[in-house]
Amino acid sequence: MPADAATAAPYRVLARKYRPRSFADVIGQDAMVRTLTNAIAAGRLAHAFMLTGVRGVGKTTTARIIARALNCVGPDGKGGPTVQPCGQCDNCIAIAEDRHVDVMEMDAASRTGVNDIRELIDGVRYRPVGARYKIYIIDEVHMLSTNAFNALLKTLEEPPEHVKFIFATTEIRKVPITVLSRCQRFDLRRVDTETLTRHFLKIAEAEGVKIAPGAVGLIARAADGSVRDGLSLLDQAIARTEGEIGDADVRDMLGLADRVQIFDLFDGLMKGDTKGALDLLSNMYAAGADPSVVMQDLLDLTHWLTRVKLVAEVADSPGVPEAERVRGKAMAEKLSIPLLSRCWQMLLKGLSEVQSAPQALQAAEMVLIRLTHAASLPPPADLIRQLQEGAGNGAAEPQMPAGRGGGSLGPSMQTKTGMTPPVIAASRGDGGDRPRAMAQGGTAMMAAPGTPAVAPSPAVPALDPQSYEEVVALLQERREAILYAQLHNNVHLVRFEPGRLEIRPEPQAPANLANRLGALLGEWTGRRWVVSVSSEPGDPTLAQQKTAGEAKQRAEIDAHPLVQAAMKTFPGATIDSVRSLDLPADTSSDGEIDG
Repeated sequence: MPADAATAAPYRVLARKYRPRSFADVIGQDAMVRTLTNAIAAGRLAHAFMLTGVRGVGKTTTARIIARALNCVGPDGKGGPTVQPCGQCDNCIAIAEDRHVDVMEMDAASRTGVNDIRELIDGVRYRPVGARYKIYIIDEVHMLSTNAFNALLKTLEEPPEHVKFIFATTEIRKVPITVLSRCQRFDLRRVDTETLTRHFLKIAEAEGVKIAPGAVGLIARAADGSVRDGLSLLDQAIARTEGEIGDADVRDMLGLADRVQIFDLFDGLMKGDTKGALDLLSNMYAAGADPSVVMQDLLDLTHWLTRVKLVAEVADSPGVPEAERVRGKAMAEKLSIPLLSRCWQMLLKGLSEVQSAPQALQAAEMVLIRLTHAASLPPPADLIRQLQEGAGNGAAEPQMPAGRGGGSLGPSMQTKTGMTPPVIAASRGDGGDRPRAMAQGGTAMMAAPGTPAVAPSPAVPALDPQSYEEVVALLQERREAILYAQLHNNVHLVRFEPGRLEIRPEPQAPANLANRLGALLGEWTGRRWVVSVSSEPGDPTLAQQKTAGEAKQRAEIDAHPLVQAAMKTFPGATIDSVRSLDLPADTSSDGEIDG
């Protein structure tokens, strides 16, 4: 082995080599840096700090910078706490090399017990050996046990003047509120893509690496706000590629699909080209693209096109590539917001299916098939308009694209005469199942005039029922469930007047029902109630009345012109259930239907 190779310094990964050493080097955390620098400059130092944020945003690094800032004594050894540690004094050098005896770093993930905290507390009372402050840095503090947190509370609330605690965690919700209330909390944000891109370009230049700006942008987006993750990816790209690093190299490394191919795929989906979309997905998969990443890219493109549709200036931002700017504007002009919103919902659901499916490619293909099918369906508003016109003419039938079924109709409608026609949505199940009609939430709704009410019983005046229905409602309100069920299902009303009730119970009703009911009514109303049993037939039970009312309402719904038009539009559809809508009547003009 050559002598120079044997004596060469070991390689340090970029994440460690370019770790910030002062507050000025920290990127993307301006609010935290400003607060800490002002506090140190003014001498308003908290005794405990809580740093929280996702992985790789600089929690542990910030803790070490705080330790250096509080213990720096300057090159001459006479300085005090400073926002710009000198990096030359013994304290700065020792802390940077993780060997300072007064700066103790503890990993709570591996030392979670109360005994570990007791050991830490025992050392708190001793003054620092060579530093100004004895500093305890506890990483992943949320991993401590409940007993360990409790053991720390008193010391954390009133520590000695020479002690500072710095906690770091990615799961702030798992930290007890009693601990949080004793700390000064800082939430470290995800670093935005533009800031990460500039940072990575500077590092690549310092390393003498040529990398395309687009490739750096891909790495920055893949980092998802984490500086450490991004530097690890940059390290991997440098090691993987000889010469200049291009977009294709990073895409291959990350398993991403070409952005132009994503535009082609989305364009084919919106045109209903099922074969072309499936062929393109197969080619991307063969080239190494992950199906779930393709779904994420389609989601990202859908969001991008929606923003361009609403705010065209977004496409002219400096960081947007020329190809995306030109093609994005052209595609956004052709697509509607309802269609883009529908694509977003389907892709969002499809992404979870792809991630959980045993065969990700097959699941992705099914998502694309659904998208091409949905893209050719008419908008819900057009379907409603066609149904309205068909109901008004009595002869015209709503038109649907040939060979297509499904879709959902929009909001409920109300006639000018006060009739509320039903809202029906037909949906076709997977595998060619028979379609069925349903309203919002799975019901078909209509409030027909003259139909017996099927809503809950009317409100009961306080302790003075004036009808049999109010007596039953009072039982329900007072939570007499058994008695309420008997009166609702198994009791026929023969005669009613306030203070007197004559009933005919069914054979299955309990023998003491009349006595029990009279006693409860007398107790609740403060008056004597006579409840007698009669042999006369009486009225149908409340349950029978409700069933009859629903049957009558169902018959009126079946005969409604709008329902008949919907049934012709969706052959084989059925009405699952009925629910009344209390909508205000609009009497501005008779005989018209509002959407």
